[in-house]
This record gives sequence, structure tokens and C-alpha cells, in this order.
Amino acid sequence: MKRVSPLRSLVFATFGGAALVSPLLATPAHAAPPSPGPSVHAQATATADQQRVQRFWTPQRMRSATPMEKLFTPKRTLREEVRRGLAKLVPPVSVQSIPNGGSPWTGGGAVTRTGGRVFFTYQGRTASCSGDAVTSTNKSTVITAGHCVKLGGAWHTNWVFVPGYNNGNTPHGTWTAARTLATPQWTASENISYDVGAAVVNQLDGQRLTDVVGGQGIAFNQPRGQAMYAFGYPAAAPYDGSRLIYCSGTTINDFLGQSTIGLRCNMTGGSSGGPWFQSFNESTGAGIQNSVNSYKYNLPFLNAYMFGPYFGTDAQNLYNTAQAS
Repeated sequence: MKRVSPLRSLVFATFGGAALVSPLLATPAHAAPPSPGPSVHAQATATADQQRVQRFWTPQRMRSATPMEKLFTPKRTLREEVRRGLAKLVPPVSVQSIPNGGSPWTGGGAVTRTGGRVFFTYQGRTASCSGDAVTSTNKSTVITAGHCVKLGGAWHTNWVFVPGYNNGNTPHGTWTAARTLATPQWTASENISYDVGAAVVNQLDGQRLTDVVGGQGIAFNQPRGQAMYAFGYPAAAPYDGSRLIYCSGTTINDFLGQSTIGLRCNMTGGSSGGPWFQSFNESTGAGIQNSVNSYKYNLPFLNAYMFGPYFGTDAQNLYNTAQAS
């Protein structure tokens, strides 16, 4: 794919936009042609490695981890329509106000268990993102952003998921990754429209992840312009990564060249990889995941919006590969 020079105004999960764009409705679904499968990277598979990674992530290291968005600048690519296929929706296992621009989530429910912080080592530095446990065959799949598993040609190491993280507490344990995955487009060229990653986590104390915390639903090839809720653990000012934050509203399309969707939201660095839900139930905290926090524009007319990848066929292939691992 042809690539263009990075825009200094484009930053991951930090800034966004103002003027609304008319949402595009889904076109009739057609079976998509085959494409390269997602990339898979082995993490801590041996018991000794899992124990080493768990010892590495002390409460102090978690608190001091740098929001991933502070460590890099994303690349902006030529516009390319995300591949579409047949619609797919996996239901979840199992009132806040809308719209909302970024407040602590006080509604409780499933999202306080399935949502969590992601920690890893990137270029020798401890860093953080967000993620979400989803319904899966292996009961061990976490969805996050592509740049939260791999960046600059290297896979992150010491990768863990901490569901329900709350002010330094890890109420449901620290889950080490057995393998991490990213879409082929992110792996090959860090195409921001395909900034989707996943992790398959090891068992913890003989249990699988979603048997402990539950799993949110997930959907692909859905209509655009939907009402959604976004969650994450922003760790850059004015946030500190200690609490689960949410935004809500109706999505727009990125009209500056990407095939992504946007949501009015003031979450900052560290929220990358946090889930976006359609059909979110405020009473139960359960919904259908349909994107992740990815990037913002550092532009006056766009800095109020968070953008995330459209979950098309390649995101679905990633999920299918992860849940079958």
C-alpha cells in the first residue's frame, strides 16, 4: 500500500473534531475476497514466563506506566475503504446519560469487569493502554488497538490484561498473554483504519478469563452512524489512569481521509484499545463491541472527537483467529 508522510496533527487516542458529517449507511453486504490473515505473536506460554511477567507488573510499575500515545506518532495513509462482508453479531454473556464527553463510569455492571487496563513493555519502557474481554470460543480473548500490541516493527513484551482495574487494585487478577495478534494491514504498514489488536490470555489459577469476568458481545460489518458508548482508562492529564471513564453519543465518519468512525469524547492517552459498544444497556453494563479507541486529531475543529476503526472483515478475521487459538 502506498504510504504518505505522517501528519504531526494526528495523534493516537488524544484529540478529535467538531463539524458533524452525515453518517453513511451500510451498503448491501457481499462476501469479501480472501485476504492475508492476522499476524500472531507468541508471548508468555511457559509457566515460568507467565510467573515472571506477573512478578514484573508490580502496583508501582502499573501506576507509573506511560500512556502509549505519548511514545509515538501514528502514520496517516491514503483513504482506503475498509473491506466489508456479511454482518456478524455475537451477543454478550450474561442510567448514565447520552451524550457524554468523558466522565467516570458509576453505573457498575458488566463493563466494570470486562473492561480493563493493558500493560506492556515498549522499547524498554513500561506503557499502558485499555482493552475488553469478549465472548469467545476459548473464553480467553481480549480486544484492543493494534498499536497496543505492536508498533514500529516490534511486538510489545510483558503483555498483561488487568480487568476491572481500579485505583491500583486488581480485583480480578493480572492475566498474562499467551499470544498477541494484529490485523495484516496494521502489521504491514500501521494503517490507522485497521488499528485493531487482540490477545489470547493464559489461564489464571486454573480458570479462563470470561468464566471469571464475563464477556461482552462483538459485531462486524454493522451500519455506521450508530449511538455508541466508549470506555477506557485515560492516563494523561486531566486523567490519571485510576478509573474507568466513558463517553457516549452518535458516531460520525472521519472525513479527512480515513475509513474510521468518530465519537465526541475527551479521553486522553492510555484509553487506546478501550471498547466502543452499540446497543449498550446502561442498567447491566453490557453491550456489543464494535470498535476501539484509536486516535485523535490535534486540530482546533476536530479535537473534541475520538476516532476508532470500523470493524469490517479483517477485524472479524482477527477475532476468529484469536478465539480459535
